[in-house]
Amino acid sequence: MELLTEIWATMKRNKLRTSLTGFAVAWGIFMIIVLLGAGNGLINAQMQNADRHLTNSIVVFGGYTNLPYNGLKEGRYIPMQTKDVATTETAFPTIIDDVGTSMSQYGQTVSYGAEYLQAGISGVSPNVQKIEKIKIVEGRFINDIDMRDRRQVLVISQKAAKELAPREYLVGRHVKVNGLAYQVVGIYQTNESESSSVIYTAATTLRSIYNKGDNVGELMFSFHGIDNMEQSEAFENSYRKQLHRNHDIAPEDDGALWLWNRYSMNQMMQKGMSIIRMALWIVGLLTLLSGVVGISNIMLITVKERTHEFGIRKAIGAKPFSILKLIIVESVVITSVFGYLGMLLGLLANEWMKSALASGASDWNPTDTFLGASMFVDPTVGLDVCLEATLVMIIAGTIAGLVPAYKAARVRPVEALAAK
Repeated sequence: MELLTEIWATMKRNKLRTSLTGFAVAWGIFMIIVLLGAGNGLINAQMQNADRHLTNSIVVFGGYTNLPYNGLKEGRYIPMQTKDVATTETAFPTIIDDVGTSMSQYGQTVSYGAEYLQAGISGVSPNVQKIEKIKIVEGRFINDIDMRDRRQVLVISQKAAKELAPREYLVGRHVKVNGLAYQVVGIYQTNESESSSVIYTAATTLRSIYNKGDNVGELMFSFHGIDNMEQSEAFENSYRKQLHRNHDIAPEDDGALWLWNRYSMNQMMQKGMSIIRMALWIVGLLTLLSGVVGISNIMLITVKERTHEFGIRKAIGAKPFSILKLIIVESVVITSVFGYLGMLLGLLANEWMKSALASGASDWNPTDTFLGASMFVDPTVGLDVCLEATLVMIIAGTIAGLVPAYKAARVRPVEALAAK
């Protein structure tokens, strides 16, 4: 207790020096927590967006040819058609699981009684629920019987259901889409990251009503047995060749069809997240290191300023260990107190960032979406990481104080008394 009282008195006499030392410590802890929190916000957003779809799935879009082939000019639009569905189902039976389609018709008026809304209608196959991870909260999704009989049924979002019938149970009721009656068979959980909701019907129904012919819109399927990027790329190339034959596309024309391979995208994202984590930790540790350097420099100055005091202590009988202990304990106290303060400020900054961005309080709101994807989610750091960072700074501050403490303990009284 006497030692702490003496350290407190020393700190009060040297307020500027103590403040500078404490600022270096607190700033290092504060910055690493804020950096890791912001990085986690980006990483969590990417992980959340990746989890919105089935990882082992591919979506195929039509495109425009870039090269002439077999007497056909470049610039042809290549739509996905029923023959592509058949090719997908038969060409790779040991790899491809469920095959389905999704075609959208935008700008439709959906009404129920006096209420109405504008929405896009997507004609989908039953497997789209699995691939897009659509969670049904009431009723059911599109099924095979809907597809076979071309039933005029709808699966709508919770958001759309509240707009159309805020006080009624819509499942089983009939709504109108541009004057045509459809029965609501299910309600799915609204994705809050999307600015608008999609309304689903059977793919065959939409193709029939809107005279789409053999066109199927997007083709999507799940697969298994692909365990690395090399296998994924090899499968993509083989699959692309099959579809090129269907549409007389040049083998080397990679722009005629677009493949969204979610497995490959997920693998690249995982690598990118690892790099971001490593970069954040490197920057954070360098920030901590700058704090350690600041402590070391200030402690060296402290020893030099107090050399005369240490000489008097030794002259009246103080042992080298007592001086060593005094400097080390002072270093530990300053590092612990200001390190804890920096940790608290860092946690508060992360909580502010989380609440402010989530509520749209900033001009630039990373929780806004791009193509339905959240850009920033839960920018926080675990308490264990905060405590570990603070502990590292305390240990580093203690080690930083050892050198000047050892130097002060070895100084001879005669030299110390002369160094006024």
